[in-house]
Amino acid sequence: MVMGFPSGEKSLCFSFYPEVMNAVQRDLVDPFGRVIRDLRISVTDRCNFRCTYCMPEEGMEWLHRDDVLSFEEIERISALFVQRFGVEGIRLTGGEPTVRAGIVTLVEKLSHLDVDLAMTTNASRLTALAGDLKAAGLRRLNISLDTLDRSRFEQMTRRDELDRVLAGIDAARDAGFDPVKVNAVIERGVNDDEIVDLARFGRERCVEVRFIEFMPLDASGEWGNDKVVGQDEIVEAINAEFPLEPVAARGAAPADRWRYVDGLGTVGVIPSVTKPFCGDCDRVRLTAEGQFRTCLFATDEFDLRSLLRGGATDDEIADKIISAVATKWAGHQINQVTFTRPARTMSQIGG
Repeated sequence: MVMGFPSGEKSLCFSFYPEVMNAVQRDLVDPFGRVIRDLRISVTDRCNFRCTYCMPEEGMEWLHRDDVLSFEEIERISALFVQRFGVEGIRLTGGEPTVRAGIVTLVEKLSHLDVDLAMTTNASRLTALAGDLKAAGLRRLNISLDTLDRSRFEQMTRRDELDRVLAGIDAARDAGFDPVKVNAVIERGVNDDEIVDLARFGRERCVEVRFIEFMPLDASGEWGNDKVVGQDEIVEAINAEFPLEPVAARGAAPADRWRYVDGLGTVGVIPSVTKPFCGDCDRVRLTAEGQFRTCLFATDEFDLRSLLRGGATDDEIADKIISAVATKWAGHQINQVTFTRPARTMSQIGG
C-alpha cells in the first residue's frame, strides 16, 4: 500500500472517531480574539503549471508519496476541525489539487461534513472533472487566470494552456457552479495593462474576477513594492471603464467587493499588501505533508502528520492545534522592517 493514493485508501465513517463525535465543541480562538472558521488544505505540492509567482520553472523537489497525507488522514483532521472546533469552510488547494489521483473521492468524503467545501484550481482539468466534482459535493470553485493573452499566459505559467483554462471555466459554469470566481494576480510591468480586459471578461462570462495584489511568495525572490499594483489603482482603472459601487464590508472574507452600477455582476480585490485584512483573519492552513500553519506568511510550522501516524488520540491532536493557534500573529508585517519571507514557495505551502 502506498499512503496518500487511491489504491491504498478506504472509506472512513466519521463515527470511527468517537472522540471527535463526542467531544464538546469549542471555538478555536487566537491570542487576538479571532475565531478560526476556515481551513485550507493543500492536497499536493505538484502542479502541471509553473506560474512565476508560485514556483520555479525547474528544480522542484517533489514530496515522496509516503510523505503526503492520505485521504484518511485528511478526512480525520477535517472532521476534528469541523466537529470539535466549529470550522465552517474547507478549501482544497495545492499545487494543483486536480492532479491528485482520486480527488473526486476526497471531495465526496469531505462533503459529508456539511461544510462550505471549495477548491482553488488552474482549471486545466475541469473539462473532465467539473461535473464529477459538483456531483461529489464540491460547492465552490476559484480559478486562477492572470492574463487573456496567449503569449503572456505562456510566459507567466510556462505552459501553452490558455484554451484549456478558458474551456475549464465554461465547464465549471455548465456543471452548475455559481458563482465561479476567477483569481488574477496583478504584477506591475507584467499584466497590469489587462486589468480592464479581465474585468470585461468577468462581465461577459458571468464570473466574478478577484484581483490579487502580488505577494512576496515568488520562487525567484524578486518581489518588491514597486511590482505591487494596489487595490486603489485597480479599482480606479475598472471604475473609469465600468462604474462601480461598493458592496458591504467583507468581514473575515479576504476580498473587498464592488458591484457594477449597470448590474452586470461584481468584482473583488484581495489587498494583502496595501490593505491587509489580518485583523479579521479566520483561516489556518495544512500543507500537503501535514504541517499546520497559522498564516500564509508564518515562519513556523507544527507537525500534525507525526501525531496522525504515531497513534495520537484526537485529544492530543486537538491540543497541538490549540497550542499552535496560540502563536498566530497579529499580522504578516509586509512592508515593515521586521518582515521575514517564508522559506517555502506558495506551491509548497498551499495557495
